[in-house]
Amino acid sequence: MNSSNPVFSRRGFFRDVSRVPLDTGYRDPSASYVDQVRAPDLNETCPASSAMTIDDVVTRTAIAFGTVSLAAVLSWVILPVDGAEIGRSYGIAVGSAVAAFVLALTQLAKRKPSPVLILAYAALEGDFLGVVSSITSAFISPGIVIQAVLGTLAVFAGVLIAYKKRWIRVTRRFHGFTIAAAAGLALLMVADLLFSSFGAGNGLGFSSGSLGVLFGVFGIVLGACFLALDFRQVEDGIASGAPRDESWTAAFGLTTTLVWIYLEMLRVLTILRSE
Repeated sequence: MNSSNPVFSRRGFFRDVSRVPLDTGYRDPSASYVDQVRAPDLNETCPASSAMTIDDVVTRTAIAFGTVSLAAVLSWVILPVDGAEIGRSYGIAVGSAVAAFVLALTQLAKRKPSPVLILAYAALEGDFLGVVSSITSAFISPGIVIQAVLGTLAVFAGVLIAYKKRWIRVTRRFHGFTIAAAAGLALLMVADLLFSSFGAGNGLGFSSGSLGVLFGVFGIVLGACFLALDFRQVEDGIASGAPRDESWTAAFGLTTTLVWIYLEMLRVLTILRSE
């Protein structure tokens, strides 16, 4: 099953069919959706030395997210956000965000993951997050960034525990609802931007007040849903014997989702502190 994130769709794992038994098409009607998807792979014969493992996913994700964090810290320290320099720093951040988005789309167009593209994306995304976080910390509250980071980690841990305990079951209905909700959210964001650009002031009101908080909380919940899809994608990749390189696909997906949740968390905290 292909996974997605709140910003753009991304492909599922590339499966090396030469090393996976043929699917006969049989499904036990009494089995759960997860079991039905994994059923053809119970006799997987892919060599352990070349198949993706959970350790591979953890390592690549740590590298990707570590790159984001390091770039964020460096941009926070190097790029000033006071006085006349704030405009230049913000311009660099926006440029980094656009470049990161282009690299992400380039990665999505490739059949196999490219560690170079993924780490370049992570560095540019980190530069953007560092400037945004620095500005928010300087003009809203010095401790708001720490709260946003802790909140993001709490969401990640909560979803992981819920997924492992099967309190969250990633079914076709869950997948369809999450994708539809993401599409709706994207349309609302575009509409808000257009209204703001053409003189409607605060746009649709998603950047302040109770509506802004509600919008941000919905974004966090949606990000949590995409985390569940990411965990399912990792589980399916390991079960189907995906090549080890595909752990970079998992790292890319988890990183983009965590970045999304952090930004939404920062948005909610900013609105609450500004009231």
